[in-house]
Amino acid sequence: MTDSTTAGARPTMVRFARLPQRGLLLGLSASRVACIALAAVLATVSVFTAGPIGFATAAPGWGGLLALAFVRKGGRVAVELLPTAAHFAVRGLLRQDRYRVHVDRPRPAGTMALPGDSAALRFLVDDLTGAAIVHDPHEGSLTVVAHVDHAAYILLSPEEQRRRVTGWSRVLAGLAASGLCVRAQVLETVCPDSGAGVVGWWRQARTEPASEGVAWTATQYERLLETYAPTAATHRSLIAIAVNGPSGALGFLRAARRTKELDRIRQEMATLESSLRAADLRLVSWLGEDQLANLVRSTYDTGAPSTPARSLDTAGPVAVDEHWDWVRHDTGYSSVLWISEWPRTEVGADFLHTIVFQPNVTRSLSITATPMSPRQAIRDIRRAKVEHVTDAAQRARIGAIADLADSAELDDVLDRERALLAGHADLKFTGLITLTAATLEELDDAVAQVERAAIQCGCETRRLQGQQARAFTAAALPLARPLH
Repeated sequence: MTDSTTAGARPTMVRFARLPQRGLLLGLSASRVACIALAAVLATVSVFTAGPIGFATAAPGWGGLLALAFVRKGGRVAVELLPTAAHFAVRGLLRQDRYRVHVDRPRPAGTMALPGDSAALRFLVDDLTGAAIVHDPHEGSLTVVAHVDHAAYILLSPEEQRRRVTGWSRVLAGLAASGLCVRAQVLETVCPDSGAGVVGWWRQARTEPASEGVAWTATQYERLLETYAPTAATHRSLIAIAVNGPSGALGFLRAARRTKELDRIRQEMATLESSLRAADLRLVSWLGEDQLANLVRSTYDTGAPSTPARSLDTAGPVAVDEHWDWVRHDTGYSSVLWISEWPRTEVGADFLHTIVFQPNVTRSLSITATPMSPRQAIRDIRRAKVEHVTDAAQRARIGAIADLADSAELDDVLDRERALLAGHADLKFTGLITLTAATLEELDDAVAQVERAAIQCGCETRRLQGQQARAFTAAALPLARPLH
């Protein structure tokens, strides 16, 4: 991603790189090339062995292979969707696509009651800060969650907006430069609100106007409340950071090493807190066990449970059923969209405004930044350059015409290399949107509504298929989990 700032009152503009479309041959992936090659071999053998009749008889075989190589479903080629579909089918046969809590078999203390691969997560409470620390024994990471408060960005002046963008970029640069941060997740949750709180506050605080001008202002404000209170929403911003930690069970570590690991994450928390303060972002608190447990419970039980959860041991869902492109959990239906393409033209830093402030939709926007080491980034850049040169040579050999998309991808790779050589951090961003509704019909309407909003933002979204349960955990919960 590149930045360009102009003089005057124009806000900071950003431009995102295109999603690489390189492949093994002429932009085709290895699996697509294999299908085309097998189809050609099958068709050739059938012609030479049985003539036209054999060619027609083998048509379902080579035709099916060509269909796998070129037919798309949900934005993905069929052959590239096969591994996901096979894994989903196997999990269905093994009944791993459904989760039920067992009251008669309580979970061990210190484990999070989450379904799927998230069941391996452990937690502990830091005695010094009171924060709940989530431990992933497989990845070897420790995660803490911060509740952040901030002013409305769109109401700030252009100069203040530029300053806020610069401050946030320094926060990300600080996390990447520390070498400890494995992943950083920004989660913006939006829940429709009846507006009763705002209306009730106005009725209590309102006094008799002392002048005609004040009376007119109060009348206009009441009309504004009557119009927009039914479409009000509650916003909450969370930042989760995952740092390098020990593998295996954290509770069985020796006391000295366990203290060392806790000191490391406390240091990262202090660094993030000072960076947020410099960026004019107010750290409300680090989420403790009861706060994180209540957040997990309300995410799965959208019907506002009568008794809030107090322990992460029991805060998970009661029942989860995963389907191809949606998931059923307790009292709601959810579906996760992946932002497959970011804007290709210069846009302002608030380009996601239409998605964030889409009315009457329960949703959460998760943007995960994964820092890449300079060595890994250079290796990826070199591989992309080699793939581009090889693809260009293949096109020239067969006489194919190169299009502007190829040169645009190469320019993005070169811009990324220049930024890396200039000392900037390299981050890999992943955007996920979780939509939740009470019925499947409402969920489909919400998906269509947000997809239209994404187009207005200059983004392209893709409804994930065959991995909704894992995507829901990664996108709806502030656990900084990767989506493989």
